[in-house]
Amino acid sequence: MITSVDVAQAAARTKGLTRTTPILAGDPGTVAGQVWFKCEFMQHTGTFKARGALNRILASRERGELRPDAGVVVASGGNAGLANAYAAAQVGVPATVFVPETAPAVKVQKLKAIGATVVQAGAEYAVAYQEAVAYAAETGAVYCHAYDQPEVAAGAGTVGSELLAQLPGVDTILVAVGGGGLMAGIAAAVEGSAKVVAVEPETAPTLHAALAAGKPVDVAVSGVAADSLGARRIGEIGYSVAVRTGVESVLVRDADIIAARSALWNGYRMVVEHGAAAAYAALAAGSYAPQPGEKVAVILCGSNTDPATL
Repeated sequence: MITSVDVAQAAARTKGLTRTTPILAGDPGTVAGQVWFKCEFMQHTGTFKARGALNRILASRERGELRPDAGVVVASGGNAGLANAYAAAQVGVPATVFVPETAPAVKVQKLKAIGATVVQAGAEYAVAYQEAVAYAAETGAVYCHAYDQPEVAAGAGTVGSELLAQLPGVDTILVAVGGGGLMAGIAAAVEGSAKVVAVEPETAPTLHAALAAGKPVDVAVSGVAADSLGARRIGEIGYSVAVRTGVESVLVRDADIIAARSALWNGYRMVVEHGAAAAYAALAAGSYAPQPGEKVAVILCGSNTDPATL
């Protein structure tokens, strides 16, 4: 469980190490309501995950847990790996990243370019996760979860606190959900100030299924956004914060995600990955319909994609 206090501590710890990403007003008339885009795809390594990775690694160093020889290890579809490899380089320790065999080549190439040791394991994130945990136990490396650790989620939540300062009076924040770390952090950061709507692919409905079951449950994972929203179940932190803060879940189709991604390129020249486009798909396809005058912010959380597929 995390609160706005944890997010504020993360903001202080990572100050000067993360980028304050801009917001952009959406063109009038393209979707219902007043819409702004939070351009988090401009963050270091191309996603919000650098925030959580830096907070986790710096906090581990403060506690004396970070060994210079062992460094850190993470399991990731790519984005969390990039973030932790970057953060580890800033701190001066090695990073080992376990990725599924389905990880996009562009992400694997970037991981190696940053200096990480990359190990491909299994067809799904869950297999890479098991291998990474075993590696941490064997070597003493600090395990950095892709989403379900308090420091990781709190670091991600600085997107929300930053947005509140940039867009006073925002009513609703739409954010894509896979494992739920970003959603949890933002919901904690804006609790009592704005509503959070979780947007999930129909082919990977982790939070949606958990809310229906009353607890996190495994779901089948597939679809165009599986490389970044491919967690098999919502994290415990994501689920608990969603329930506490009343996060609403809406589902979008793959076709809507693809169309939203193209619309962001054609209308704004913004290159985002399918997982990031999912949040906008909820508006563009009508899965979420704002009320008249509702001020809506869409978190565009990542850009690690092949532009040729636009």
